[in-house]
Amino acid sequence: MAILNKKQKVSDEIPSASMADIAFLLLIFFLVTTVFPKDRGLPIVLPEDQQEIEIPQKNILHILINPDGTVGVRRGDSQDEAIYSPRDIEGVWRLEVAQNPNLIAGVRTHPEAAHRYMIQVLDALQTAGSDRISLQMQDG
Repeated sequence: MAILNKKQKVSDEIPSASMADIAFLLLIFFLVTTVFPKDRGLPIVLPEDQQEIEIPQKNILHILINPDGTVGVRRGDSQDEAIYSPRDIEGVWRLEVAQNPNLIAGVRTHPEAAHRYMIQVLDALQTAGSDRISLQMQDG
């Protein structure tokens, strides 16, 4: 009786049966180890109650943000409007609050104005130390 020694052929293919498992484990690894940056946003404190308080017009500095990026500033009931750029608002606020410490910034943005103009004005007010800001939208 002759014993035949047959050599088994070695496969040159990469086994793909566990590829899905490896891909799934890599996906979980990257999801768990990824660090997402925190969204800073605007630090605005909103009022908790919805009480309407009547504020005298002499205590309001109306800041009107126009679509072209200019900023109109009116004082109280006055219809006289001075035009400034957003970077000038810090100086205007400091000057006005020195005359009236009870001043509130009434920021009114036109609906077609770019968002960056409002951010520039809010940054200027924050740099100037303003902590009383009323945000509104202009009628277009």
